[in-house]
Amino acid sequence: MPFDNEEDLIAQANDSVYALAAGIWTRDYKKAWRFGRAVQAGNVWINTYKQFSISTPFGGWRDSGLGREKGRLGILQYMEQKSMYWGLNENPLPWAG
Repeated sequence: MPFDNEEDLIAQANDSVYALAAGIWTRDYKKAWRFGRAVQAGNVWINTYKQFSISTPFGGWRDSGLGREKGRLGILQYMEQKSMYWGLNENPLPWAG
C-alpha cells in the first residue's frame, strides 16, 4: 500500500478491526523498530514472516482472536491462582483466640 510518511503508514496499519500480525520488510532497522513498536498487532515480524517459538505468546488484538496461546501467558489461561498461608507455631496467634 502506498503511504506518504511513517506516521501515515502507522495510521493505515492500525486502521483495522483485525490485528493478528504485521510484517515489515526494510533495510532500515531503526525505522523497523519504531514501526514495530507503534503498530497495533499481536505479532510483528521484521524481514521474516511466520517464524514462531513455543516459548513466545501468540495472539492478536481487537477482533483477531481471544487471549494468547503458547508461552507463559498461554499456560496461565488454563490455571487458577491460589494463595495458602500455613502457620507452623504450636501456639495460635494471640488475636485468633
